[in-house]
This record gives sequence, C-alpha cells and structure tokens, in this order.
Amino acid sequence: MRTGIATVCLSGTLKEKMQACAIAGFDGIEIFEQDLVTSSLSPEDVRKMAADLGLTLDLYQPFRDFDSVTEDLLAANLRRAEAKFRLMSRLGMDTILVCTNVATATIDDDDLRATQLAALADLAGEHGVKVAYEALAWGKYVNDYEHAHRLVEMVDHPNLGTCLDSFHILSRDWDTASIENINADKIFFVQVADAPKLSMDVLSWSRHYRVFPGEGQFELAKFMGHVVRAGYTGPVSLEVFNDVFRQSDVERTAVDAMRSLIWLEEQSAKWLDANAPVANGTAAGAAGTARRRYPMELATLPQVAEPAGFNFAEVKAADTGVLEKVLGQLGFEFNGRHRTKDVQLWTMGHARVIINEQAPAAAEPAIAALGFDVDSPVIASARAQQLKAPVVPRKSQANEEVFQGFAAPDSTEIFLCQGSPDGTAAWTAEFGQGLEVPSGARNAVIDHVNLAQPWQHFDEAVLFYTSALALEPQPYAEVASPSGLVRSQVMQTSDRDVRLVLNLAPVIQQEGADSGTASRKTYQEHIAFAVDDLVATARAARDRGLAFLQIPENYYEDLDARFDLDPGFLDTLRDLNLLYDRDADGEFLHFYTATVGSVFFEMVERRGNYDGYGAPNAPVRHAVQYDHLHDLTQTNH
Repeated sequence: MRTGIATVCLSGTLKEKMQACAIAGFDGIEIFEQDLVTSSLSPEDVRKMAADLGLTLDLYQPFRDFDSVTEDLLAANLRRAEAKFRLMSRLGMDTILVCTNVATATIDDDDLRATQLAALADLAGEHGVKVAYEALAWGKYVNDYEHAHRLVEMVDHPNLGTCLDSFHILSRDWDTASIENINADKIFFVQVADAPKLSMDVLSWSRHYRVFPGEGQFELAKFMGHVVRAGYTGPVSLEVFNDVFRQSDVERTAVDAMRSLIWLEEQSAKWLDANAPVANGTAAGAAGTARRRYPMELATLPQVAEPAGFNFAEVKAADTGVLEKVLGQLGFEFNGRHRTKDVQLWTMGHARVIINEQAPAAAEPAIAALGFDVDSPVIASARAQQLKAPVVPRKSQANEEVFQGFAAPDSTEIFLCQGSPDGTAAWTAEFGQGLEVPSGARNAVIDHVNLAQPWQHFDEAVLFYTSALALEPQPYAEVASPSGLVRSQVMQTSDRDVRLVLNLAPVIQQEGADSGTASRKTYQEHIAFAVDDLVATARAARDRGLAFLQIPENYYEDLDARFDLDPGFLDTLRDLNLLYDRDADGEFLHFYTATVGSVFFEMVERRGNYDGYGAPNAPVRHAVQYDHLHDLTQTNH
C-alpha cells in the first residue's frame, strides 16, 4: 500500500513538513495550497526537495467552488484552474483535488454540472493533469460520493475521476459497499481520516476534530476493504484537520500518522479475510482457503496475543524513602536490591513494584515503566518497532533477564516479559535477600494503572496502546474535578487482566520557585492493587501508620442515601476512609493513599462481577487531592 499524507495535517513550514514526512517513512505527500502559498520555497525548490527526500508529490489541493455556477463565474473558474495547472507543471504534479461547490453554487442541475466538469477536464487534459472530483459532506448540491461518481460517469473523460474521502463518506453514514461498483480506473485518489462520533455540524466536526486512523470511531477498515475490492492501486493518504496536531511537534506527529496507516493496513487486511466474498455458498476466506489477492497488496505485522497480565510496575525517584514507607505500610514485602542495578523489589502476592533509585537529583517519585506478560516478547517487540515505537534498551549482564522495551508517547517505558502459568517471574531471583513480612494478601495483583497523558499526545497514546500492545479502547468518560473536566479512556484486554486508564487532565499554571511560571499536572498517576479482603487490608495498613486520603463526611451521607447500606458497614467505610460503589453485577470497595510526588496507590476489592473503577467516587478523590495540593502550594510559599 502506497502511503501519503496531506501537509495540512502537520505543524511548521512546508520544508519542515516535508522533512518530517520523509523521516516518518511516507511514500508521498499532498501539497495543501496554503502551505505552498506561504512558503519561501519556489515550486521548483519543492519539486527538487521532494525528489531528494524520496517523496512523490501525489495531489495538489484544494480547488474549491468550481461547479454549478453561472457562465461568467465559470469563465473565471477556468482561468483560475489553468493557472493552477501551470503551477502543477512546475511542481511536477499531475493530480488536483476539486471539491464540490459549497459557496458559489446557484444552479442545481446535473446536466449543467457535467458540462462544466467536462470543460474542466478538457482544460486539464491539455496540461496533462487529472482532476479528482470529491463530494464534500456539506456540499451545497453534491454531498454524496455516489452522486459525484455519477457526474464523473456522465462526463466520461479520461482526465476526470473521483476522490474518495473517508470522512465525507462516514460522517454522513453513507453505505461504503457501493464503492465496489466504481470502476477502479475512475478512482483517482483516496483520503482517510478517523473521528470521534460527535453531535455537531459536519463542517466544524471536519475542520477541528478529525484524527488519524485508530484514534476515532469510524469503521475505516471496512471502508478500505471496499476500496481494495474495487481494485484501487493508488496512494492511501491522510487528510486530517486537527487543532492539536497542528500545534504539536511536526516529526512526532508525522510518526504518529505513519503508525496509523500501518495499523489501518493491517486492520483492512483482517477485514478482507473476515469478509471474503461468498462463492457457491462458501466464504472464500473459510479455513483452508488461501487469501484472495487484489491489485493493492496489504502488508500485515507480526501477530501477537494480547498481554496476559501486568508483570511489574516501576516507580522512579531520587529519594525513595517515602515510597518504601508507604509500600511497607500497605503490606508489601521488601525482596531486596538488584545485584547490578540501583533498584529495589517490593511484592504483595503477584503484585510487583520496582523502586528505581537511578533518577536525577531532586526528581520526585513518578511512574517510570510498566511490564506486561506476553507469549513472545521478541515477536511482540518486533511488532511494536514496525509500528514506529522507539526502542528502550535496558542493560543486562550475564544470567540476567533481557527485557524487550519501547517508549510510550508519554515517555513511560513499556517492557515485554515472558509470562508464566503460575504468575511468577524468573527475574525476581536477581534480587538479594529482603525482609520477610507476613502478608494477608497472597492473591494480590495489579488491578489497573492510571497514567496522565499530555494534552497534545492523548490521541496518539490511544492508537499506540491499541496497535502496539493489542489493548482495546473503551468508550471514554469525563470526570469533574476542581480544575475542569478530566477525560478518561480505559484500554484493556478482553479478559480484563490488563486495564490501563489514560487520563487527559487539565493543567494549571503556578509560579515556579526558581524561574517564571512552571506547568504542573493537576492530576496525578496511580497504581491500583486488587486484594481479596479490602477491609482487613485497610485495618492492617492503618495499624502500620498509613496516611489515607481523607474522605469528607458529606460523601458518606450521600452514600447512605444512594445505597441504604447496613449502618455497621457504613461505619466501617467511614472509619477506614473507604469508598464504595455498586451496580447490577457486584460491588467495589477501594481506598487511596496520600500522593508521593506525582504517584499514589489504590487498593481495591471487586465483589461479584463488578467491572468498573468506582467512577461516581472519582470527583471526591479529585477534590480531596486538589485541596491537598493547594495546601502544599500555600505551605511552600
């Protein structure tokens, strides 16, 4: 599959965009007119630079408001088009995108439109240019790709074809199966974009909320499957209008974009296999039948199963004393220090926490890495690398476990570990003798990990964990906090043994101690551990002196009103600062520790088949943590 991207997707100058696209590995680009108009590069410079970078110049766009106009306006439009055709000759480009008219269309007549498009095609032919006619979802008279194609067929000119854009088709819920009825020779170009499902006018939706494939909710694999079946062989190019992407680092966004096309190519191949045409009553994709070949070859990645569970979580800090104290109070056992690295191992049942002391001076505690159990770490790592995940090597000496690692978009290091049927980890033998602390939570596991995401990389993170780690995104939620809404996105395996919660949190500005204004997260990250008996765990932790997050009395009064709990049980919750939730499938008990640096811990107990995270309790936690952070800030000043 030939890959492309429109320069409008990225931040920076045209030169910077082209360089970033080449670094990311794209085959070609679409030149967005405004990028060229505002560039200091001449068309000849752009042409040479593209050749030097190994990029093809696939599409010049957009040419707007051509058809359905009066005769005098048509003449002006043809003059304007000829100027663009001459410009394209200087660029060495042969395809232009012409959008259906939005602003100047005044005559709703298909015969007139066909006549005007024929005049444009004739002019284009004189300059060796192909016109890709695209139905905008908000086009005044033509907003349906099938309507646009009918016009192309009416004209029947070798220089006029259609452009299929997934956003304009899927945002209007048009049936994509009809794409297969289009002659492949008349599909001049294909553009793809994903988007969240939103209730708003389609123009605003298109201009601000498109995202890369895998970061939204459109059925893009199905769309591409029909395109492939139609016989299309040209570029598959991203056209994404997104305010965040156009403010973000250009090289990083280009890599994210390329990752999305690699993922889409694989998903499209899977869709074709699962939806093979039926012949003689038997699906061609049935077991034992070879995959049907199409003119466009779709590559696939090394196939891996979803992670079987968390292997470990790692917290890094310059001063680890408070972390050690809190883990000990929770009931974790200290299993000693690594024989060659400045790290400690703490365990509770099968829940393992590594404390990394190799942090810069004065660095506050923060989640640094996560380990996942997988069937084949080498194959899973190879897949991640093909998806543009940056490798994170970890030094190992002889007879030490070699971890396959890569970096997530928020810089969290992800390590792939060889899972074991009994939940143990061979690498723990590399740690020296620790302290034997009797634990009442031998069945404890890491229940979930909550990571705060930088606002400009949230969508990137969703695609990253979907494609590289085979986690499935769930419908996102928004939680109220004193600083604004926190967007929460759960990523999980089908069996829920791995639950990763990504949060896009508001950011406040506060005066830095040394220089100017420093940005600080208002939402901390945490690791949650599941135990069989939370009440017993909480009591033991209190006896060891644990500082619980203090829950206000108003919460327990509201809890009683909502659930009519047994008074004795409610008193226990209140006494231990426990939170509670219940649904039709079960109950959920949990408590939080105070925050250390940017990290805090949560202990949970799931009763029955409760599958959530105590969402009604999240605003309470946010408010208490906000007050605590505010008090610390006032104290420091």
